[in-house]
Amino acid sequence: MKLTDTHTNKNTNVVGIVGGSVAGLFTGLLLGRGGRRVKVFEGGKDFDSRTRTLIVTSRMNEVMGDLGRAACVNEINRFELFTDGRVAKIALRQPDLVIERTRLIRELAAAAQVSGVEVQLGRRFVSMNSDGDGLALHLEGNGGSFSEESRVKTLVAADGAASRVARAAGWPVQPTAPLMQAIVRLPADMPADTTRVWFIPDDTPYFYWLIPHSPTRGVLGLIGEDGPATRQALERFCGRRHFDPLEYQAARIPIYSRWTPIRRRFDGGDVYLVGDAAGHVKVSTVGGIVTGLRGAQGVAEAILNGGPGRKLRALRRELDLHLLIRRVIHNFTQAHYSHLVDLLNARARKELEVHTRDEPGRVLWRLCLQQPRFLLFGLRALLTGGGFAPRRAAA
Repeated sequence: MKLTDTHTNKNTNVVGIVGGSVAGLFTGLLLGRGGRRVKVFEGGKDFDSRTRTLIVTSRMNEVMGDLGRAACVNEINRFELFTDGRVAKIALRQPDLVIERTRLIRELAAAAQVSGVEVQLGRRFVSMNSDGDGLALHLEGNGGSFSEESRVKTLVAADGAASRVARAAGWPVQPTAPLMQAIVRLPADMPADTTRVWFIPDDTPYFYWLIPHSPTRGVLGLIGEDGPATRQALERFCGRRHFDPLEYQAARIPIYSRWTPIRRRFDGGDVYLVGDAAGHVKVSTVGGIVTGLRGAQGVAEAILNGGPGRKLRALRRELDLHLLIRRVIHNFTQAHYSHLVDLLNARARKELEVHTRDEPGRVLWRLCLQQPRFLLFGLRALLTGGGFAPRRAAA
């Protein structure tokens, strides 16, 4: 017989955040520093312990300051881009950072608690309703052994691409794509400060990557469009190149297809989306850590100042530019990628060395300035390549 303990918290002068994610905890940290009372509700008994290795640009340091240093396990100074026997080598002026996601979450959680944020583990969001006194959150704990109600004035959905909060508040289900990675031993000829990228459009419209996280090991992965096919493609790639997978990592990543308004008003308060729940992912490379952190800055700014500000507007412009890039390259053939690498002359490569993929507007402008044929090539691909239609997650 299941025992149920129902508890009601009537304090509505609270910002509630559902999900102990990177974006959710950073939002809580910023709001705590801004003087707001914040509660984070995380469904697990502990923070997500699933290991996932990520690569981010140095822009993360600009956004987070000293935070995140403990999560950095390696630095990348060079990219090697492979397609059809060709290779382009890009030396980075500022190194990319290889991040272990679980470490980053724990570091953010500790900093958020220092700022006064209350973190409640083992609290799974079930539903919500609104009245003039606030937003009532219905939560379950310990596998459903008890339930409670917590009232907040503002609610932030930070519970991932399949956000239960977003669905409860009326947002549509967003499209996602499967990410699959394998831990492998690095090839003997591969420096630990170099990331390799392979463009093989017969396998995926995105790309394969090999990111070192230690002197001897790294993560080999790809983004696909169908889960089982993505796993099979990775296994075939490993077999062709003699990689022996030691373990696998998997996730579903939101695919940005248009800007989603991040705020909805109800009688009792406001609901916001942040991070993967908002689809704040660069669809050109399907990276979402830096954009998720910047979305957290924008949401915190909106809550503290009473409305959206320049940070969210700037993020929207950049995500739309990444979407334009994805529409251009999504249906590239092997010949397209070969031609693209051929166009990377010394001056064009220099622009990629100086500017990061978190500066899409500047990168596109500078590339076209240094190699005008990029503009003609991109326009032709956009007009003839067909549409980009990401799949929506199952309801």
